[in-house]
Amino acid sequence: MSDSRNNRGEPTVSPKEAPVRRTRFSLILLIPVVAILIAGWLAWEHFATRGPVITITFETADGLTPGQTQVKNKAVTLGTVQDITLSDDMKHVDVTVQMNANSAHILTDHTRFWVVRPRINGASITGLDTLFSGAYIALDPGSDDGHYQKSFKGLESPPGVRSDQPGETFWLVSQSLGSLGPGSPVFFRDLQVGEVLGYTMPPGGMGPIVIQAFVKEPYDHYLRTDSRFWNVSGVQVGLGAGGLQVQLKSLQALFSGGIAFGLPERRRNIDLPDAPANSVFKLYASEADAHNARYHKRLRVVTYINSSVKGLTNGSQVTMFGLQIGTVTDVRLLLEGPTKLPRVRVDMELEPERMLSNWDDRIENSKEPPVEKYLQAFVADGMRASVQSASFLTGESMIALQFVKNAPVTALTYEGDVAVLPSQAGGMDGIMESVSTITDKIAAMPLTEIGGHVNDLLAHADSRLNSPEVTQSLAALRDSLQNLSRLTKTANQDLPALMKGLQGTLANAQSVLGAYGGDTDFHRNLQNMIIQLTQMSRSLRFLTDYLDHHPSALITGRRN
Repeated sequence: MSDSRNNRGEPTVSPKEAPVRRTRFSLILLIPVVAILIAGWLAWEHFATRGPVITITFETADGLTPGQTQVKNKAVTLGTVQDITLSDDMKHVDVTVQMNANSAHILTDHTRFWVVRPRINGASITGLDTLFSGAYIALDPGSDDGHYQKSFKGLESPPGVRSDQPGETFWLVSQSLGSLGPGSPVFFRDLQVGEVLGYTMPPGGMGPIVIQAFVKEPYDHYLRTDSRFWNVSGVQVGLGAGGLQVQLKSLQALFSGGIAFGLPERRRNIDLPDAPANSVFKLYASEADAHNARYHKRLRVVTYINSSVKGLTNGSQVTMFGLQIGTVTDVRLLLEGPTKLPRVRVDMELEPERMLSNWDDRIENSKEPPVEKYLQAFVADGMRASVQSASFLTGESMIALQFVKNAPVTALTYEGDVAVLPSQAGGMDGIMESVSTITDKIAAMPLTEIGGHVNDLLAHADSRLNSPEVTQSLAALRDSLQNLSRLTKTANQDLPALMKGLQGTLANAQSVLGAYGGDTDFHRNLQNMIIQLTQMSRSLRFLTDYLDHHPSALITGRRN
């Protein structure tokens, strides 16, 4: 083997004889590869799960923090607040929210957003969990038939009804709102079945207020087309036949107000259909007003009062025998001229259905006379209208229709189509009028002349009592009483002997009658004589007994 060297004298090796060098694979080279793969996966997941960016407008950003505040629905996170900016006009804030990819389908024009934070609404407190977790933005998707959008105007208070809560919305009309507001409860038989969503003031402030109320299912099916709503706000205090009455629906209704409805009474066995959604009802001030609304028939009457009507106002009761049959609609003073005395005109509305529950049936199905015929007959029998006190504690008055004995005959008159009922002073005025009449009669008596005659009588009586004739009469009376006493004593001593002799005579007569028997005239005459003697003996015995107990009967005679 030849040893070959290069120009520098170094031995050269042929390629076939040179040794082979092996390269090593290091695990460190995998680290950047894995990092690149993870970064790519995170980038893909970020863009794959990233939803749309939306803008929500609120009046204030109180409780909202970029990067922390979340958007939730049913405690599930749907997005995160990215930025909060003030609007150019500085009237509101624009909240930028990065939504999740799976929430894009719920972003429609029906979607609602609001900030959940601690709130006190009347007697209810909500959002207490945010004291520890912080405020968040709640979402209600609404219905599914909306149009997609990315800009929203947030609600400043939580909505009363969520889109997933079954029930119906109704409208109530009232002249005053009272303490009602959003969140006020709706009651049915003391059970909370809904709440007030809000109210709308009429244009220009004139006209009734429209209140929107929600009733949950299945209680919305209890509403009929003739159902009635009434206000149960606060505490209702009244004086009735049972004394002081205090009604409190609930503590929440005390602070935030409330309304209630009930099942109406069925008339003529007709079950009316359920009230459809968005039906309009009248809101009455109290349950009593709602109850009175079931009477539809009205008869206008009027009466004129010449005495005090203190405590009588619009809405006062019209009663008959203590039962309400109508309502006072107007009370006003009439000055008809200097030659006529002032008087008070009281307009009333009588409700025939209060007196006859089946009034409509009787009118339609029979020849029932109209109510005017009843009034004519009642007035002819002495019915009069008078002002009576309904409560001495509150000073409230009412009109009472009562029948007066021996009342002057008066016919029912009319002013157009309005019946005029005759009146009579009642209450304290009636008592004072009766006292005044008695006083006038006493004043008309000749008391001075009567007094003079009494004085003359007493003077003559005194002189006559001192006269000799009266003295002699008293002495004679004393002698008569003494003689009577002696006579009674003698009678008590002699009458037993007389009775004994009479009995002997009867015995002898009976023996003679036995000796002379037979049916002869002598026998019959003797028998009659014995009978008469027997009756005389009995009469003498009775006389003796009576005089023994009543000796004065010899002078005064026998008394029953």
